[in-house]
Amino acid sequence: MKLRTIDLTLAAMFVALMAVGANITAIAPFMVVGGVPITLQTFFAILAGVVLGSRLGAIAMMVYAFVGLVGVPVFAQFGGGLGHFLRPTFGFIVSYVFTAYATGYIIEKMKNTVRVYAFAALIGMAINYVFGTNWMYAAYKIWASAPDGFTYKMAWLWMVVPLPKDIILAVFAGVMGHRLKRTLNRSQTSNVRKVS
Repeated sequence: MKLRTIDLTLAAMFVALMAVGANITAIAPFMVVGGVPITLQTFFAILAGVVLGSRLGAIAMMVYAFVGLVGVPVFAQFGGGLGHFLRPTFGFIVSYVFTAYATGYIIEKMKNTVRVYAFAALIGMAINYVFGTNWMYAAYKIWASAPDGFTYKMAWLWMVVPLPKDIILAVFAGVMGHRLKRTLNRSQTSNVRKVS
């Protein structure tokens, strides 16, 4: 996969957007439910898949995770460092790679319509929830200190709170991403014509 300057720039932009989306709780600490921060990361991971495509979107999310693990405070509540790998919510960070890839892949394989983009975004969101919630449950059962009476059902009940927000934002990411993609494609076509 040959990366152009514009690709690297857009990927870096999404790494920065993920950091911003992760830290909404810094100004609204009440947006943490059951240890799970309610953030805009799912929205930006989906948008990365829509705008950058499957491979570049996934690469951008991998870079985001790597930057956080080496200690840059880009995770929720300005966290960073290898210790985050052992946190129950780290599965959601891992899931962003799959979320971006799946969203982009569906769009690449289907018709270029708003409905397809919205559908792909919802599938990406579902992957984020399934992967992240199961990782969280496993973490609490295997290595983390689980709350009293913690069950698989409780893990999913925690996810009910951000679910409506993420459904709305996923659809919005699909619709907005469709428009952004068309704008980017027109801009790139225009630039090619000027150069030639």
